[in-house]
Parts: sequence; C-alpha cells; structure tokens
Amino acid sequence: MTDHHHHHALGSLRGPYGQFIDELFRLGLVDRAQRDVLLNSLRKLGAWRPASIVPPTSRHLRHPGFAAARLAEDAGLVRSTDAGLHIGAGAETVHWGYLWGAADPIAVVRPGEIVTIDTVSHEGLMADQGDPAGFFSAAGIPPEAVLAQAVEIYAKVQHSGLGPHIVSGPIWIEGAQPGDTLAVHVLDVRPLTPYGVNSMRTGKGGLPEEFTLNRSLVIPLDIERGVARFSPRIEVPMAPFFGIMATGPARSLGRTSSVPPGPYGGNIDLKELTAGSILYLPVHVPGALFMVGDGHAAQGDGEVDLTAIETSMTGRFRFELLAGQTLAWPRAETPTHWICLGLHADLEEAMRMAIRETVGFLVETQGLTREDAYALSSIAVDFEVTQVVDGVKGIHAMIPKGIFV
Repeated sequence: MTDHHHHHALGSLRGPYGQFIDELFRLGLVDRAQRDVLLNSLRKLGAWRPASIVPPTSRHLRHPGFAAARLAEDAGLVRSTDAGLHIGAGAETVHWGYLWGAADPIAVVRPGEIVTIDTVSHEGLMADQGDPAGFFSAAGIPPEAVLAQAVEIYAKVQHSGLGPHIVSGPIWIEGAQPGDTLAVHVLDVRPLTPYGVNSMRTGKGGLPEEFTLNRSLVIPLDIERGVARFSPRIEVPMAPFFGIMATGPARSLGRTSSVPPGPYGGNIDLKELTAGSILYLPVHVPGALFMVGDGHAAQGDGEVDLTAIETSMTGRFRFELLAGQTLAWPRAETPTHWICLGLHADLEEAMRMAIRETVGFLVETQGLTREDAYALSSIAVDFEVTQVVDGVKGIHAMIPKGIFV
C-alpha cells in the first residue's frame, strides 16, 4: 500500500463502518464480492456505526467494561465493602501458572483505593500431590479445614503447564500507562489456613543432584502465636509475604511462566515484602494489570530447597500511581531500608546488576557521585541472596535509611 492509500484508509476509520468498507472497495483493497459480504454482515449485526469506547471505571462496579470482571462480580467474588474492594479466590478470579499482559482484568480500581485479595496456594494441587482434599486428609488435616476455594480451583481451573503458581488478578489501575510506576503498598498479609506446605522436587532446588525426590511436608501454623511448628522442638517465626506481585509483562512476551521473575516483578520471592513494605513495579501495559499469589508464611533468604512455607493468604493493598516515573527494574522499600534488585540466570550477573542498581539509586535519590555511591555500597549496604531456585536468580541490596542524617 502506498503512503497515499495508507492515509486515505486511516482517514476513513473516523467515519461509519459502511463508508469505510466502500472506501476499501474504491481503493482496490477488497473486490466487489468481498465488499458485499462485509456490508451484509454489518447489516445483520446492525453495526453501521462504531460503538462508542468507554474507558473502564471503578465508579460503576457492575459495568467495569471487561467480560472477566462481569463474570467475577456475577459469581460474587468481586464486591465493594466498607473496607474497600474485596476480591475472593475462585475459578473466575485466578489463572494457573502464568503471567500475561493481555489478560482480561477481573476488577478496575482507582489509584489510592484499598483492595483486599484472597489467594490460594498451588501446594496440595500439583500433579505429584493429587487432589487437595485427598492430599491434606492424608497429612492429618480434617476435611473441614481444607480450603473450599482450593478444591474449586483444582476442579475448575485449567493448569497452563507453564508454572506451578495460582495467580490472582489481573487488576486494572485507572490511568496507568507504560512508562509509569505502580507503587504497591502492602498493608496486611494473613494466612487463610492454619497450615502450609514445604515441597522439594526432583531436579529442582539449590542441590538438585543431591536431593532427588519429591517430598511435601505439611507444617502446622500457630497463627495466634505467629509461629510455624516445623517439628516438636523447632518453631519458626512467621513473617507472611507474597512471593509473586507483578504488573502485566509486555504483551510481546505472551503468556510467561510464573516461575522466573522479570522487569515486571513476578516471582521475586523477596521475604522483606511483609506488611508495611512497598514494592515499586514498572508499568508495561495499559492499566498496569496487577497480579498476586504464591503466599509464604515464612522463608529463608535463598529458598534453597525450592519452596518456602507455601500457604493460601489474604492481602490488603493500596495502589499508588507514579505517573511519568519510569523504572527499568522493580525496587522496594521497608520502614528501615530501600531495596534494589538484581535478577539474572547467573548469580554473579545478578550481583553485578544489584550493585549497578544500588549505585544508580544512590546517585538519583541522594545526589552522590558514582564513585561515592560505589564506596557507600561497599561500606553500608548488605547484598543478600533472594532466591536461587526460580531459573532467574535474585540478589537484593538492603540500603539502610538510618545512615542518611
């Protein structure tokens, strides 16, 4: 098509569809028979005029503009409460094993809104474990304590085969555009069940050649006391967080496995992201498309046997949109530290990336020279191994706020 024809065709898009089809015929882009088929189809559909495009909005929850959101509302899983929007876990609100920047949102929220999200762990639902009712019953969990949402998701949601995680969302954030940053304020994180699961699997983990077995250990949680009872003589303090928080990956990536983290966040497994933390995520697609899952009751840095104490969780979040503020990679913040991330399949490269990110952060936010930032990184910043089991490994740099007078 020549430039002349291209401009004519684009111009005709502004008029009714019938005129557009006539112009395609005039330009020789469709023949007479094709034109007649298109016009007859339009007549049958009554679609002579283009439908007006209404931006999605949370102001009228019943009509948010997305089919998945309508289904989730009709199922009673997305509802407005006095405490803000509540999103339950069910077949209409989760997907299994992937992140996708073109997924249909299940809810629309405005920046500043508080959203409570229920999530379901994949442990107890995997192929080597069988159905959740049978798996947890065999581990001594009474039937009434098996999460009904897990049973429903196991029965109704197709596992993509890409990754193991059950992911909630996506949520459309009004006004979010590529190039912005989404600040996810983690207000609260609580387990939904009084137990969690640690699993090791053949060929996985930090020592895949030495531990060649599939084993799932169900661990009781004493939620009142805030401890996990690993054994009669070992209690692990609980520090609940979500291993996966993500914005939608660039659409050119298609459906990506939920396992490796990336520029969109995802399976970072950063144990510092407990209540009171903030995760800053680059926005790559309109609406940001926030997703969350992979609840952990407790985890050590490294997550070396493949998993933490995996459990179903409820999280409460507030979304802040930093329009026009662009990040290349996720960052995080706690009341005491700023956190920069290095993510790479090679752990040494992840370390180098974390150092560069830290130096850049100190230059940008504290006005240091690169040389001083590099020196301060060596003197005062702790570089820690986030995890080594997700294909893309992680290093996180802990920058103490208290050193800045």
